[in-house]
Amino acid sequence: MGKNYVDIENDRGDTLRYRKHANGRGLVAHGAKVHPKAHIEAGAYIEPGARIGAGATIARGAWIEPDAVIGDGAHIEAHAHIGEGAAVGDGAHIGVRTEIGAGARIVRGARIGDDETVAAGLTVATNRKGLWLAA
Repeated sequence: MGKNYVDIENDRGDTLRYRKHANGRGLVAHGAKVHPKAHIEAGAYIEPGARIGAGATIARGAWIEPDAVIGDGAHIEAHAHIGEGAAVGDGAHIGVRTEIGAGARIVRGARIGDDETVAAGLTVATNRKGLWLAA
C-alpha cells in the first residue's frame, strides 16, 4: 500500500503534511476543512486553516493560503492565488492567474476576470459581466 499523504517543507522550514482530496487529486494540508462535495484538481494546494465549501471547484495550480474561506459553489480558476484570510463568497468566480490579497472579500456571485489583482483588505462586488461596482 502506498502512503496517501506527502510532506512538503515551506519557506520557513516547517514541514507540512498534505493529503489528496477525495474528489480530485489536489493537496489538502492537515488542518484545512474541505467539504466532501468540493472538487480539488491536481496541482492545487489548500493550506492549513483554509475552508472550502460544498460544490466549490479549485482548479489545477491554484493556491489557497491559510485561513482563507471559499464559499459554496465558488469556482477558482487555474493558477489563481487566494491570500491569507481572504474570503470568496458563494457562487463567485475567480479567473486564471488572478491574485486575491490577504484579507480581501469577494462578495457572493462576483466575477473577477483573468490576470486581475484585488488588493489586500479590499471588498469587491461586481455585476454579472464582471464590472466592478462602486462601494
